[in-house]
Amino acid sequence: MVELISQMEAWVKEGKPFALATVIKTWGSSPRPIGSPMIISQNLEMAGSVSGGCVEGDVVKASVSILENGGGKTLTYGVTDEDAWTVGLSCGGKIDVYLEKFLAFNKEEKMIWERLLGCLKGNLPCIFITQIKDGENAHVLVEPSGNTLGKVASPALIEEAQRAYRERKHQIIELEGETYFLQVFPHKSRMMIIGAAHITVDLVTLAKMYDFETIVIDPRGIFSNKTQFNTPPDKIYEKYPAEVLPDYELDPYTYAVVLSHDPKIDDNALHILLRSEVGYIGALGSKRTHAKRVDRLTKAGFSEEEIGRIHAPIGVDIHAKTPREIALSIMGEIIWEKNYY
Repeated sequence: MVELISQMEAWVKEGKPFALATVIKTWGSSPRPIGSPMIISQNLEMAGSVSGGCVEGDVVKASVSILENGGGKTLTYGVTDEDAWTVGLSCGGKIDVYLEKFLAFNKEEKMIWERLLGCLKGNLPCIFITQIKDGENAHVLVEPSGNTLGKVASPALIEEAQRAYRERKHQIIELEGETYFLQVFPHKSRMMIIGAAHITVDLVTLAKMYDFETIVIDPRGIFSNKTQFNTPPDKIYEKYPAEVLPDYELDPYTYAVVLSHDPKIDDNALHILLRSEVGYIGALGSKRTHAKRVDRLTKAGFSEEEIGRIHAPIGVDIHAKTPREIALSIMGEIIWEKNYY
């Protein structure tokens, strides 16, 4: 939905009703992932895609009735359908698409759209829940804190939304006799880099290329103040990690990279990171260096499971030698971890 937000906002402002089609389930080699959106106006203008061209024509036809009557409808496409020869998926996969009149044109739910828009434009995390139902449906917006807006959500549904947020994936759930689609909209992925050095320079450039917010922390002024960045980080702190990390939400969308090569600084960060919910912890150093790190952390009271969260030696093994190559290997490992679920 994020990629269509500008078009959706424009059509809402123009008072131009439209239908929203969303991929809610896939089997096999589907051409578009779960959560992929498509919008269709009353004039049959289109934006987005649910299949890369295989079934869009049929979705547009179905949208005419939805726009006239409201509510929602689940459409299933795949090689096993009786219409496979006309609207089947050329890749041999199968998808469920939920088609509904967009909630902004429902007086009772317009506030949900306004809050969702504010979250998406303001880089604020939320979980958008759609009741999957033929006919009239409903929506709920849940914040990771548990605050909700919309149809009253049960404690169980809120818990499911928070779980989906931690798991970092859109999903369908069955709960209390109803079916819901949970769409996770996190804040921008954040990379916390402990230590400003040659590798940090190239890593910040790569992280910005992949739309990460970048935070650099190094109490050593000669590094934090003197390092020349080709791409400036979003923030840089001349402080110890323990003075900075508690000010941030260390959640599954935060990726921590420990590069200072100074145990006083590295361990200062790891003591906080290992008992947080960050999605990734990587630490620079050889196997010998890491063995010493493990020994220090064990003596500090950390469990084998907690210490096992550390990716060390850091990065994908591409036989990297230069700082730029090491930065590339770290970025590759973080993207693998980010997309694993």
